[in-house]
Amino acid sequence: MPAHLADLSHAIQLAVAPVFLLTGIATLINAMNVRLGRIVDRRRAIRKRLQDAPEACNYEAAERELGLLRRRGNLVYMAMFCEAFSALLICLVVAGAFAGTLIKVELAATVAVTFMASMGSMIIGLGLFLREVYLAVRTGTHWEP
Repeated sequence: MPAHLADLSHAIQLAVAPVFLLTGIATLINAMNVRLGRIVDRRRAIRKRLQDAPEACNYEAAERELGLLRRRGNLVYMAMFCEAFSALLICLVVAGAFAGTLIKVELAATVAVTFMASMGSMIIGLGLFLREVYLAVRTGTHWEP
């Protein structure tokens, strides 16, 4: 096998694992998106209840829950941002691996730093997501009018 084909084959082998990681991140972002949608729906339901029958609602409890939902929504949003940024960095890792092979430039250090930054962003995103789940479970987000 010619050397340039062997190099390209090796670059493809190295790119396979990050591509599978992208699939996992996409699944995680989807799960976070579902949670964010439920938070938004719950906020709308509370606001509608307050608007339709304000005299029948416990206004203070509703405001507390709206504040909690706002906080949870911000956490999920930031977690999704970190995971999407992680995916972008992984795409750059794959592109860097191929670019280095094709143009015969040593990009190993750049690719390694980019991958570490991707993992850092993923860790932060997972931490934010874990915090949101903790808030949801700890506080219980349902009040009755």
